[in-house]
This record gives sequence, C-alpha cells and structure tokens, in this order.
Amino acid sequence: MELKIQLESDTQRLELFGPADSHLRILREALKVQISARNGNVVIAGEEADVKKTAGIIDRMQKRLLQRGKLNESDVSDLMMQAKSDIKPGLGDAVEVYSPKRIVEPFTQGQLKYLETMFAKDLTFCTGPAGTGKTYLAVAVAVSMLKKRQVRKIVLVRPAVEAGEKLGFLPGDMQAKVNPYLRPLFDSLEDMMEFTQMRKFIEMDIIEVIPLAFMRGRTLNEAVVICDEAQNTSSSQMLMFLTRLGRGSKMIITGDITQMDLEKGQTSGMIDASGRLKGIDGIGFVELDDTDIVRHRLVQDIVSAYERTKK
Repeated sequence: MELKIQLESDTQRLELFGPADSHLRILREALKVQISARNGNVVIAGEEADVKKTAGIIDRMQKRLLQRGKLNESDVSDLMMQAKSDIKPGLGDAVEVYSPKRIVEPFTQGQLKYLETMFAKDLTFCTGPAGTGKTYLAVAVAVSMLKKRQVRKIVLVRPAVEAGEKLGFLPGDMQAKVNPYLRPLFDSLEDMMEFTQMRKFIEMDIIEVIPLAFMRGRTLNEAVVICDEAQNTSSSQMLMFLTRLGRGSKMIITGDITQMDLEKGQTSGMIDASGRLKGIDGIGFVELDDTDIVRHRLVQDIVSAYERTKK
C-alpha cells in the first residue's frame, strides 16, 4: 500500500524530518515502511496496517511541531509510544507546567487513567514497576495545580529506607545523608520548571522535599502532598502520613510493591492501606504494569524478563 500525506508547513520540513532525515529513519526502522519526500508531500509505502500507523504518527509529529515550534528524536519516540497504546491525547489531556519547553501528557491508557484519577480524587494510590511515570506524573499534577493557584504548596515526601546500606555510614550531616533519597523528586521538578524558579519556591517554602519522618505532627491545607516509594513505609508510618491531609489538599501515594527494602517480615504500609481503604469514596487506586513503561525500550524488556523468571 502507498499513501501520500501533504505537509502542513513545508517551511518546517527540516524540523519535521530531523537532521539528515533522522526522524524518518526512526519510523522506517520501527515500522518497516518506506518513506520518501516529494514536492511538499510525504509518501509512505508498505503493509497497510504499518502505513496507516506511520501516517498517524506523522500527523501527530506535525501537530507537535506546530504547537511547540520544535521536534526532536525523544518527541518522535514518545509519539510512537502513544500510537502503540492507541492514546489520542487532546488539549485537555496535556498537563500544564511552568516550563514552556515541556508538555506532560499520557503515553499509555494506564497513564491516562492515572492522570484522570489524580485530578478527580483527593487521595490516589498508584502502584507499578519502574519507568511507568508514577512519580513524574504525580509531580506534574502538583506543579500544574500550583501554577493554576488551586493549591498554595507542594510537599514531596520519601521514606529514607536503606537499600542494603546504612545511613550512619554515609558522610556528611543529616541533610547530606537524606539528599540521595530525595534526588528523584528533584529530578522530576527540574523537568517542570527552571532551576532558579525551583530554588526560589524551595527557599520560600512553597515546595518542600523532605523525608517522611519530618511529617509527624503537621496538618497540610491547600497542598498537594506526594509520598514516593511508599512501598517502603511501615503501617504506622502510612497512617501518620495519611492523617496529615488537610482542607483543600490532595494526596498521591506511589510505589513499586515488587521492590521493597523493608526488614524481612515487616508489612508494607502501602499494601496494608490499600487493603483497608478499598471502597471509600474519594480514594482512587491505579495499577500500572509493564505495558505502561515509558523509559528506554530496554526497561520494559528487563522488567518482563524478571517477571517471567520470578519464583
């Protein structure tokens, strides 16, 4: 089958095709089609299903380019993932953050459900393997709500549980010891806003990134509170965290229950709470799986390989 697509903007042809047609090369290799450019048109040839899928991705690429004014290989990979999952995000599905260079949107059906649940519920539990966007999307929702002034504060929390190492043997003061545990939260934040703005918000106490132990005794009103790596909480820690929820606030609890660093025989507070709180109105539960992994393509293969050989 052969299909011809007219380019919406011939002047942006270089950005659409990529340096040395690198974007088209990605599509050719992934979808096993032939792609050529003729007189302001793109011609796609191959099996019917592959040609139609390629045409849909090129349409998404053109819309992304017109919206953002640029397109890179990462964007092309993301759009291919959306097409694979049959996700067709509209303007309402994009999460607005501070950085004009970043568009946060779902790439899988599971991620779409996760975003919808976070916006709809005051308390959301999300479990899933590494790379499914649990933390990243939660931070995006928090930043979006802060930007729209729907909340006054963001609190990002992690339990400082050792993965085979002891905090006491790490160099530095307590802040230096816990910073490595909080680094993934800072990484997500840096994607959502400029570093200077993030630092300003932290200095003004508008954004807090803290260990879970520092939450005791607080009540958080008009805030988005995220507990990351919650599979490593105890039952008492999870109860303490949940009871910090104040007026006008939203809580998001994320974790991978297949990667727990608790002492042998200790019950995960996340698993315990999920069982106790099922069926309560206002609480949402989302389970992501390896089909929702959006990191490097090898991450999905790695997770699947471990699942197959799990005893």
